[in-house]
Amino acid sequence: MGKATLEQVVAFGCDHAALQLKAELKAVVAELGYGIEDVGTHSEESCDYPDFAHAVASGVAGGRYRFGVLICGTGLGMAYAANRHKGVRAAVCTDAFMARMSRQHNDANVLCLGARVLGGGSAEDILRAFFAADFDGGRHERRVAKIDDPQAGEGA
Repeated sequence: MGKATLEQVVAFGCDHAALQLKAELKAVVAELGYGIEDVGTHSEESCDYPDFAHAVASGVAGGRYRFGVLICGTGLGMAYAANRHKGVRAAVCTDAFMARMSRQHNDANVLCLGARVLGGGSAEDILRAFFAADFDGGRHERRVAKIDDPQAGEGA
């Protein structure tokens, strides 16, 4: 495969708790044919997860990356920070069904995982389900629009 286009680039970010899992999952995403940009962290030294969540989410919101994958101890903190960015729909997923539904019904564009919650095999299954699913559109489009604009569809 040649150089990935921007629509094929996945940004990865993690904190110190998730360094090993991030490396394992980057290999899976590369195998799926996506380009990868790793915004950090790159060491096991304690760091602040929102820095990496904001770097990934701003790139997804701005169209620099097609998807993001954020990993911390639980995935929760990363999701809280990433979802502050308009147009980002970051989903914490603990199984493949959640990952699939986050894409099909919610058009999630950032997957958040917990390194202290999931084993590598489970995380890989979740990641593969996330990337295999597409947004269903239809009735879900109206609902997704209301995530960014709570008044969307009022009076309809």
